[in-house]
Amino acid sequence: MKGNENLIPPGQNAITPNSLFTWLHIDLQLMLGLFIALCMSLFVLYSASGQEFDMLVRQVVRTGGSFLVMVSIAQIPPRYFRRAAIYLYLIGVVLLVMVDLFGDISKGAQRWLNLGVVRIQPSEIFKVVMPLMIATFLSRTPLPPKFLTTVLALLLVAIPTALILKQPDLGTATLVAVAGFIAIFIAGLSVWWLVAGGAMAAGALPVLWNYVLHDYQKKRIFTLIDPESDPLGAGYHIIQSKIAIGSGGFFGKGWLEGSQSQLDFLPEPHTDFIFAVMGEELGLLGFLALIAIYTYIVTRCLFITFSTRGSFEHILCATYSFTFVFYVFVNIGMVSGILPVVGVPLPLISYGGTAMLTLCICFGIIMSIHTHKRSMIFR
Repeated sequence: MKGNENLIPPGQNAITPNSLFTWLHIDLQLMLGLFIALCMSLFVLYSASGQEFDMLVRQVVRTGGSFLVMVSIAQIPPRYFRRAAIYLYLIGVVLLVMVDLFGDISKGAQRWLNLGVVRIQPSEIFKVVMPLMIATFLSRTPLPPKFLTTVLALLLVAIPTALILKQPDLGTATLVAVAGFIAIFIAGLSVWWLVAGGAMAAGALPVLWNYVLHDYQKKRIFTLIDPESDPLGAGYHIIQSKIAIGSGGFFGKGWLEGSQSQLDFLPEPHTDFIFAVMGEELGLLGFLALIAIYTYIVTRCLFITFSTRGSFEHILCATYSFTFVFYVFVNIGMVSGILPVVGVPLPLISYGGTAMLTLCICFGIIMSIHTHKRSMIFR
C-alpha cells in the first residue's frame, strides 16, 4: 500500500518477533509449550536415569534433532503433504509386508526391518501417515462421509493395523487404529456407526481372545485385573509403579529422593514408567504441572485446528491433537494400573528418539498448516 513506510516509527525495524517466526513458519506459542515440556523431561530424566549425565546429553541431542526436523517440516506447504499421503501410505504398507517376510526378530516380536544402512521400525511411520491418509481421502469427498466412503476409510485403517498386529505389536496397532478412527470421527461419522462398531467389537471379543491375542498379552490383561496374583512376575511392574505414585503424596518426596526409582525397584524408570518417578518425587503438584503443560499444548493445537480453512487441514490438525491426548491417557493409565502395560512412552517426557521424532513431525505439520495460512494472509 502506498505510504506504508510512514506507519513505521523512525528508528524501529519493521521486522517484529512475531513476523520473524511467521516468516520462519514457526508457531511461537506451540514451540514455547514444547520447550517447557522438554525442560521438565530433562529435570525428571536426570533423576530417573540414576543421575546419568550421558543419558541426559543423548536426550538433548535427540530432541534437538527432532526439533530441527519439526522446523524443516514446517517449511513445507500443506498441499505437498496432501499430495504425498497416498505414496507414503503405500510405502508404509510395503515396508510392513517386508517386515513380515524379512524382519528381524527381537524379544519374540518381528518389528524391525534391516535396510543395511539403517534399521527401522515401519509401524512407527503410521502414527504420522494414518491421520494424513484418512484426512486426504475424506477431504476429497462430501462431508459427512457417506456409507461407502466410510467403509473404504475403515479399510484403509484396517490394512496397516492388521499387519502391525501380526508382528505382534498390540500397543502400536491400537495407537494407529485409534488415530485413523479419530480422523473418521472428526470428519462427521454418524453415531450409528459408533453403536454398530461397539456391537461388532463386543461380538468379536471371543475371536480376538482365542485367535489373535498371544499368551503374554492375555497375561497382561489378567495382571491388570489382579496384579497381586503374580507379584514377582507379570504384576511386578504395576505394583511397584502404584507404590511409587501413591507414596508421593501432594508435594512428593523431593527431586532425587524417590526410593522406588533410586533403589531400582521401579522397572524402566526413564522410559515407559517415568510418570511413576514424577509421581513419587514431585507428587500431585508435579502431576498438575505436567497436565498444565499438556493442556497448553493441546489448547494451542485446537486453536490452530479451529482457525483452519479446509476440511483436510481441519481433520489433520484435530486428529494429531486428540491422538496426542490419547497417548498421554494410555501411558498414565498404564502406569497407574487402570490399563494394561502396552509399552507406550509418556509423550515429550520419556527417554527415546523415535517417539520424540514422530511427535515433532506431527507438530511440524500443524505449524505448517497454521503459518502458511498466516503468511498468505500477510501477503
